[in-house]
Amino acid sequence: MKISFVDQSHLGKKTIFYVGGQVAGEEGKHHISNQMFVEAYIPREITQPYPIIMFHGAGQTNVNWLITPDGRMGWADYFVSQGYCVYLAEQPARARSAYHPDTNGPATIYHSIESLWNRFVSDEGAWPQAKKHTQWPGMGTDSQEEILRQFLDSQVEYLPSNKASQELVLSAASELLRMIGPAILLTHSQAGPFGWLLADRYPELVSGIIALEPSGPPFSPDLTSPTSKNYGIADLPLHYEPPVEKPEGFSLRLLKSDNPERNDGWVMAEPAPQLPNFKGIPILIIVSEASYHAGYDHLTSYVLNQCGVSHDFVRLEDVGIHGNSHMMMLEQNNLEIAEFIKKWSEKNIK
Repeated sequence: MKISFVDQSHLGKKTIFYVGGQVAGEEGKHHISNQMFVEAYIPREITQPYPIIMFHGAGQTNVNWLITPDGRMGWADYFVSQGYCVYLAEQPARARSAYHPDTNGPATIYHSIESLWNRFVSDEGAWPQAKKHTQWPGMGTDSQEEILRQFLDSQVEYLPSNKASQELVLSAASELLRMIGPAILLTHSQAGPFGWLLADRYPELVSGIIALEPSGPPFSPDLTSPTSKNYGIADLPLHYEPPVEKPEGFSLRLLKSDNPERNDGWVMAEPAPQLPNFKGIPILIIVSEASYHAGYDHLTSYVLNQCGVSHDFVRLEDVGIHGNSHMMMLEQNNLEIAEFIKKWSEKNIK
């Protein structure tokens, strides 16, 4: 295997530290649990007013942001080179944020190499947009192929409960926000609710949200029953007005699609409860052309609009960026997408 190195001449200093966590365990056998590992990268010259906190998705770690599987520059280095302070947050009970079975319960992992390949790498997925996937950096046909193997090797165990993950991140990341001040939250996939929850709980500390294919669809993927399984965009309660005390408190209707590449899905019956704490926070939602999210992320956007949450919903193909799937930060044109995000941020986050 050829070892790749990324130029970091733009880097001024870096550090690692932990936030959050509690003492757990029985008397005489105590340990620290639910802490969050954070990597901080500071440019030689800080030119941007707010730092970026990057939150990875399910089965992933901060490796997503550090380098691509074929050894090219990752988003952490790109945004540092553009004058941003960057903080990489590794979810509690994941990788270097220690997992303890006695306090965190059983972990899970993606069921097979084949499921990973079909979902993130292949152009043969079960959704209609999959055939448009052209940007994976390797051949992606054999688990021993070097680039694909690097991606497969990076997968780790994670908590099976999204609700539990959101509770742990909300606790630890709130400490990080209080330490570094207002910040831009960049979330991916399973981490999407982290941005919504932190903005709802600490709006004064969130300068903007960039949500890459956030967890969805809202409420439930089960189209046979109009009963909400969560709070729409998160598994934890949000400050809705009027208040919604439990998931069953939502009144839902089915939004039908006349586009074969767009899924039907549950949205709120009008009048929808509002999310006033999001007011004034610039928000960008991005969905890739070939991702399995391409069929349903419009439902998340629709629900946010119903709740009075102003945001930009961008399909990458509509801005001339084609062929990406769910792991856009690792693909051949990853820096083209990062540049789009940078330009949007500089225009909208003041």
